[in-house]
Amino acid sequence: MTDFVAPAWAWFVAIAVVGSIVVCLVLLAISARVRVAADAQAGDPTTGHVWDDNIQELNNPLPRWWAILFVITVVFALAYVFLYPGLGTTQGQLNWSSSGQYQNESKALAERAAPLYAKLTALEPKDMARDPQAMAVGERLFMNNCAQCHGSDARGGKSFPNLTDSDWLHGGTPEAIAKTISEGRNGMMPPMAAAVGTPDDVRNVAHYVLSLSGSPHDSLRAQLGKPKFGACAACHGMDGKGNTALGAPNLTDQVWLHGWGEAAIVKAITQGINNQMPAQARLLTPEQIQVLTGYVLSLSTPAAR
Repeated sequence: MTDFVAPAWAWFVAIAVVGSIVVCLVLLAISARVRVAADAQAGDPTTGHVWDDNIQELNNPLPRWWAILFVITVVFALAYVFLYPGLGTTQGQLNWSSSGQYQNESKALAERAAPLYAKLTALEPKDMARDPQAMAVGERLFMNNCAQCHGSDARGGKSFPNLTDSDWLHGGTPEAIAKTISEGRNGMMPPMAAAVGTPDDVRNVAHYVLSLSGSPHDSLRAQLGKPKFGACAACHGMDGKGNTALGAPNLTDQVWLHGWGEAAIVKAITQGINNQMPAQARLLTPEQIQVLTGYVLSLSTPAAR
Protein backbone atom coordinates (compact mmCIF):
# COMPACT_ATOMS: atom_id res chain seq x y z
CA MET A 1 0.00 0.00 0.00
CA THR A 2 3.01 2.35 0.14
CA ASP A 3 2.49 3.28 -3.52
CA PHE A 4 -1.21 4.12 -2.97
CA VAL A 5 -1.20 7.17 -0.72
CA ALA A 6 -4.84 8.25 -1.15
CA PRO A 7 -7.10 7.04 1.72
CA ALA A 8 -9.65 5.76 -0.81
CA TRP A 9 -7.26 3.00 -1.84
CA ALA A 10 -7.21 1.58 1.69
CA TRP A 11 -11.01 1.41 1.68
CA PHE A 12 -10.98 -0.15 -1.78
CA VAL A 13 -8.64 -2.93 -0.66
CA ALA A 14 -10.57 -3.55 2.58
CA ILE A 15 -13.89 -3.77 0.77
CA ALA A 16 -12.43 -6.04 -1.91
CA VAL A 17 -10.98 -8.43 0.68
CA VAL A 18 -14.09 -8.62 2.86
CA GLY A 19 -16.36 -8.79 -0.18
CA SER A 20 -14.37 -11.69 -1.64
CA ILE A 21 -14.67 -13.67 1.59
CA VAL A 22 -18.43 -13.01 1.83
CA VAL A 23 -18.99 -14.01 -1.80
CA CYS A 24 -17.08 -17.26 -1.22
CA LEU A 25 -19.33 -18.09 1.76
CA VAL A 26 -22.50 -17.25 -0.19
CA LEU A 27 -21.47 -19.38 -3.18
CA LEU A 28 -20.58 -22.24 -0.86
CA ALA A 29 -23.99 -22.06 0.84
CA ILE A 30 -25.83 -21.91 -2.49
CA SER A 31 -23.93 -24.89 -3.92
CA ALA A 32 -24.79 -26.93 -0.84
CA ARG A 33 -28.55 -26.29 -1.09
CA VAL A 34 -29.55 -25.54 -4.67
CA ARG A 35 -29.70 -28.38 -7.16
CA VAL A 36 -29.94 -28.03 -10.91
CA ALA A 37 -33.33 -29.14 -12.27
CA ALA A 38 -33.03 -32.27 -14.37
CA ASP A 39 -34.23 -31.84 -17.92
CA ALA A 40 -35.10 -35.52 -18.37
CA GLN A 41 -37.67 -37.75 -16.67
CA ALA A 42 -38.49 -37.17 -13.01
CA GLY A 43 -35.91 -38.75 -10.75
CA ASP A 44 -33.12 -38.41 -13.30
CA PRO A 45 -29.93 -37.92 -11.17
CA THR A 46 -28.08 -36.00 -13.90
CA THR A 47 -27.96 -32.30 -14.78
CA GLY A 48 -28.53 -32.98 -18.44
CA HIS A 49 -24.94 -32.04 -19.41
CA VAL A 50 -23.14 -34.64 -21.55
CA TRP A 51 -19.51 -34.65 -22.68
CA ASP A 52 -17.78 -36.89 -25.15
CA ASP A 53 -21.05 -38.60 -26.10
CA ASN A 54 -21.53 -40.61 -22.92
CA ILE A 55 -20.04 -38.77 -19.93
CA GLN A 56 -22.92 -37.32 -17.86
CA GLU A 57 -22.68 -34.83 -15.01
CA LEU A 58 -24.46 -36.05 -11.89
CA ASN A 59 -26.67 -33.63 -10.01
CA ASN A 60 -24.93 -34.03 -6.63
CA PRO A 61 -23.80 -31.42 -4.10
CA LEU A 62 -20.12 -30.90 -3.34
CA PRO A 63 -18.52 -33.69 -1.32
CA ARG A 64 -18.56 -32.90 2.40
CA TRP A 65 -14.75 -32.96 2.68
CA TRP A 66 -14.51 -30.52 -0.20
CA ALA A 67 -17.03 -28.14 1.38
CA ILE A 68 -15.17 -28.37 4.70
CA LEU A 69 -11.93 -27.51 2.90
CA PHE A 70 -13.57 -24.35 1.51
CA VAL A 71 -14.79 -23.41 4.99
CA ILE A 72 -11.29 -23.90 6.41
CA THR A 73 -9.91 -21.65 3.67
CA VAL A 74 -12.40 -18.89 4.56
CA VAL A 75 -11.65 -19.25 8.28
CA PHE A 76 -7.92 -18.99 7.52
CA ALA A 77 -8.54 -15.82 5.46
CA LEU A 78 -10.52 -14.25 8.32
CA ALA A 79 -7.80 -15.14 10.83
CA TYR A 80 -5.13 -13.74 8.51
CA VAL A 81 -6.77 -10.33 8.01
CA PHE A 82 -7.39 -10.16 11.76
CA LEU A 83 -3.76 -10.86 12.68
CA TYR A 84 -1.87 -9.37 9.73
CA PRO A 85 -2.18 -6.22 7.55
CA GLY A 86 -4.69 -7.44 4.99
CA LEU A 87 -7.33 -4.70 5.15
CA GLY A 88 -5.87 -1.62 3.54
CA THR A 89 -3.68 0.29 5.96
CA THR A 90 -4.59 -1.67 9.10
CA GLN A 91 -1.63 -3.37 10.76
CA GLY A 92 -3.50 -6.31 12.27
CA GLN A 93 -3.39 -7.46 15.89
CA LEU A 94 0.23 -8.65 15.56
CA ASN A 95 1.30 -5.24 14.23
CA TRP A 96 3.48 -6.99 11.66
CA SER A 97 5.22 -5.24 8.75
CA SER A 98 7.78 -6.39 6.22
CA SER A 99 10.10 -3.51 7.14
CA GLY A 100 9.82 -4.40 10.81
CA GLN A 101 10.65 -8.03 10.13
CA TYR A 102 13.63 -6.97 8.00
CA GLN A 103 14.93 -4.72 10.77
CA ASN A 104 14.52 -7.44 13.38
CA GLU A 105 16.28 -10.03 11.24
CA SER A 106 19.05 -7.57 10.39
CA LYS A 107 19.53 -6.80 14.07
CA ALA A 108 19.65 -10.49 14.97
CA LEU A 109 22.16 -11.16 12.19
CA ALA A 110 24.33 -8.25 13.31
CA GLU A 111 24.34 -9.59 16.87
CA ARG A 112 25.43 -13.04 15.68
CA ALA A 113 28.14 -11.57 13.45
CA ALA A 114 29.42 -9.07 16.05
CA PRO A 115 32.14 -11.36 17.50
CA LEU A 116 33.48 -12.10 14.02
CA TYR A 117 33.61 -8.45 12.99
CA ALA A 118 35.18 -7.50 16.32
CA LYS A 119 38.01 -9.90 15.52
CA LEU A 120 38.42 -8.70 11.93
CA THR A 121 38.24 -4.97 12.62
CA ALA A 122 41.02 -5.34 15.17
CA LEU A 123 43.29 -5.74 12.14
CA GLU A 124 44.60 -2.83 10.12
CA PRO A 125 43.11 -2.75 6.59
CA LYS A 126 46.54 -3.34 5.05
CA ASP A 127 46.99 -6.45 7.24
CA MET A 128 43.63 -8.00 6.35
CA ALA A 129 45.06 -9.33 3.08
CA ARG A 130 46.99 -11.92 5.10
CA ASP A 131 43.93 -13.09 7.02
CA PRO A 132 41.96 -15.73 5.04
CA GLN A 133 38.80 -15.16 7.08
CA ALA A 134 38.89 -11.40 6.50
CA MET A 135 39.39 -11.97 2.78
CA ALA A 136 36.51 -14.46 2.63
CA VAL A 137 34.14 -12.03 4.37
CA GLY A 138 35.42 -9.11 2.28
CA GLU A 139 34.94 -11.03 -0.95
CA ARG A 140 31.35 -11.87 -0.04
CA LEU A 141 30.65 -8.22 0.81
CA PHE A 142 32.21 -7.19 -2.50
CA MET A 143 30.15 -9.70 -4.49
CA ASN A 144 26.92 -8.57 -2.83
CA ASN A 145 27.48 -4.83 -3.04
CA CYS A 146 30.19 -3.91 -5.57
CA ALA A 147 30.46 -6.58 -8.26
CA GLN A 148 27.35 -5.33 -10.08
CA CYS A 149 29.40 -2.35 -11.34
CA HIS A 150 33.06 -3.30 -10.88
CA GLY A 151 32.62 -6.92 -12.00
CA SER A 152 33.17 -10.14 -10.10
CA ASP A 153 36.90 -9.89 -10.89
CA ALA A 154 36.93 -6.19 -9.83
CA ARG A 155 38.41 -5.19 -13.19
CA GLY A 156 35.52 -2.88 -13.95
CA GLY A 157 34.62 -1.81 -17.47
CA LYS A 158 33.93 1.32 -19.45
CA SER A 159 32.96 4.05 -16.95
CA PHE A 160 33.47 1.62 -14.03
CA PRO A 161 36.95 1.81 -12.46
CA ASN A 162 39.31 -1.14 -12.37
CA LEU A 163 40.09 -1.83 -8.71
CA THR A 164 42.97 -4.22 -9.36
CA ASP A 165 45.44 -1.63 -10.65
CA SER A 166 47.16 1.25 -8.88
CA ASP A 167 45.17 4.01 -10.57
CA TRP A 168 42.98 5.77 -7.98
CA LEU A 169 40.79 8.73 -8.85
CA HIS A 170 40.30 9.76 -5.22
CA GLY A 171 43.35 8.16 -3.62
CA GLY A 172 44.23 4.60 -2.72
CA THR A 173 44.83 4.95 1.01
CA PRO A 174 42.63 2.96 3.41
CA GLU A 175 41.04 6.21 4.58
CA ALA A 176 40.23 7.33 1.02
CA ILE A 177 38.82 3.93 0.06
CA ALA A 178 36.67 3.79 3.20
CA LYS A 179 35.36 7.30 2.49
CA THR A 180 34.54 6.35 -1.09
CA ILE A 181 32.63 3.27 0.04
CA SER A 182 30.79 5.11 2.81
CA GLU A 183 29.90 8.38 1.11
CA GLY A 184 30.02 7.42 -2.56
CA ARG A 185 31.51 9.61 -5.26
CA ASN A 186 30.18 11.91 -7.95
CA GLY A 187 32.79 12.20 -10.68
CA MET A 188 31.73 15.20 -12.75
CA MET A 189 33.59 16.84 -15.60
CA PRO A 190 31.71 19.86 -17.01
CA PRO A 191 31.50 20.42 -20.78
CA MET A 192 34.66 22.33 -21.67
CA ALA A 193 34.31 22.90 -25.41
CA ALA A 194 33.37 26.57 -24.97
CA ALA A 195 36.41 27.20 -22.78
CA VAL A 196 38.77 25.37 -25.14
CA GLY A 197 37.69 27.18 -28.30
CA THR A 198 36.60 26.01 -31.71
CA PRO A 199 35.79 22.39 -32.61
CA ASP A 200 39.21 22.21 -34.25
CA ASP A 201 40.79 23.39 -30.98
CA VAL A 202 38.94 20.60 -29.17
CA ARG A 203 40.44 18.05 -31.57
CA ASN A 204 43.89 19.53 -31.01
CA VAL A 205 43.49 19.25 -27.24
CA ALA A 206 42.37 15.64 -27.66
CA HIS A 207 45.61 14.85 -29.47
CA TYR A 208 47.63 16.67 -26.82
CA VAL A 209 45.91 14.55 -24.16
CA LEU A 210 46.81 11.42 -26.14
CA SER A 211 50.42 12.58 -26.32
CA LEU A 212 50.62 12.87 -22.54
CA SER A 213 50.38 9.09 -22.18
CA GLY A 214 52.47 8.28 -25.22
CA SER A 215 49.40 7.07 -27.11
CA PRO A 216 49.27 7.30 -30.94
CA HIS A 217 48.46 10.88 -31.88
CA ASP A 218 48.97 13.63 -34.45
CA SER A 219 52.05 15.49 -33.21
CA LEU A 220 51.19 18.72 -35.06
CA ARG A 221 47.70 18.83 -33.56
CA ALA A 222 49.19 18.00 -30.15
CA GLN A 223 51.52 21.02 -30.37
CA LEU A 224 48.62 23.25 -31.32
CA GLY A 225 46.48 21.83 -28.53
CA LYS A 226 49.02 22.29 -25.72
CA PRO A 227 48.25 26.01 -25.12
CA LYS A 228 44.53 25.25 -25.14
CA PHE A 229 45.01 22.59 -22.50
CA GLY A 230 45.20 25.40 -19.96
CA ALA A 231 41.41 25.28 -19.76
CA CYS A 232 41.73 21.71 -18.41
CA ALA A 233 44.73 22.28 -16.16
CA ALA A 234 42.62 23.66 -13.30
CA CYS A 235 41.55 20.08 -12.52
CA HIS A 236 44.04 17.84 -14.29
CA GLY A 237 47.11 20.00 -13.58
CA MET A 238 49.49 21.53 -16.11
CA ASP A 239 51.36 18.23 -16.24
CA GLY A 240 48.11 16.29 -16.73
CA LYS A 241 48.73 14.05 -13.73
CA GLY A 242 45.33 14.74 -12.22
CA ASN A 243 44.18 15.65 -8.74
CA THR A 244 42.87 13.06 -6.28
CA ALA A 245 41.28 15.79 -4.16
CA LEU A 246 38.95 16.53 -7.08
CA GLY A 247 38.81 13.04 -8.52
CA ALA A 248 40.41 14.38 -11.73
CA PRO A 249 42.02 11.48 -13.64
CA ASN A 250 45.70 11.19 -14.41
CA LEU A 251 45.99 11.73 -18.18
CA THR A 252 49.60 10.59 -18.43
CA ASP A 253 48.98 6.88 -17.85
CA GLN A 254 47.34 4.32 -20.11
CA VAL A 255 44.10 4.12 -18.13
CA TRP A 256 41.05 5.32 -20.07
CA LEU A 257 37.95 5.03 -17.92
CA HIS A 258 35.49 6.42 -20.48
CA GLY A 259 37.07 5.24 -23.70
CA TRP A 260 40.28 5.77 -25.65
CA GLY A 261 41.00 7.70 -28.81
CA GLU A 262 40.29 11.07 -30.37
CA ALA A 263 36.53 10.53 -30.63
CA ALA A 264 36.15 9.51 -26.98
CA ILE A 265 38.20 12.46 -25.71
CA VAL A 266 36.42 14.95 -27.96
CA LYS A 267 33.10 13.64 -26.65
CA ALA A 268 34.27 14.02 -23.02
CA ILE A 269 35.44 17.60 -23.66
CA THR A 270 32.30 18.54 -25.57
CA GLN A 271 29.60 16.83 -23.48
CA GLY A 272 31.30 16.45 -20.12
CA ILE A 273 31.01 13.38 -17.91
CA ASN A 274 28.88 12.63 -14.86
CA ASN A 275 29.67 9.35 -13.13
CA GLN A 276 28.22 8.43 -9.76
CA MET A 277 29.01 5.76 -7.23
CA PRO A 278 26.21 5.42 -4.64
CA ALA A 279 27.00 5.70 -0.95
CA GLN A 280 27.06 2.36 0.85
CA ALA A 281 26.90 3.62 4.44
CA ARG A 282 23.14 3.12 4.58
CA LEU A 283 23.54 -0.52 3.53
CA LEU A 284 26.70 -1.55 5.37
CA THR A 285 27.78 -1.21 8.97
CA PRO A 286 31.04 0.58 9.84
CA GLU A 287 32.59 -2.83 10.58
CA GLN A 288 31.57 -4.18 7.19
CA ILE A 289 32.97 -1.08 5.48
CA GLN A 290 36.27 -1.57 7.28
CA VAL A 291 36.55 -5.20 6.17
CA LEU A 292 35.48 -4.29 2.63
CA THR A 293 38.13 -1.56 2.59
CA GLY A 294 40.79 -4.13 3.45
CA TYR A 295 39.56 -6.42 0.69
CA VAL A 296 39.50 -3.66 -1.96
CA LEU A 297 42.97 -2.54 -0.86
CA SER A 298 44.25 -6.10 -1.27
CA LEU A 299 43.02 -6.24 -4.88
CA SER A 300 45.61 -3.69 -6.00
CA THR A 301 48.37 -5.05 -3.74
CA PRO A 302 48.33 -8.83 -4.34
CA ALA A 303 51.86 -9.13 -2.97
CA ALA A 304 50.44 -8.40 0.47
CA ARG A 305 48.48 -11.67 0.40
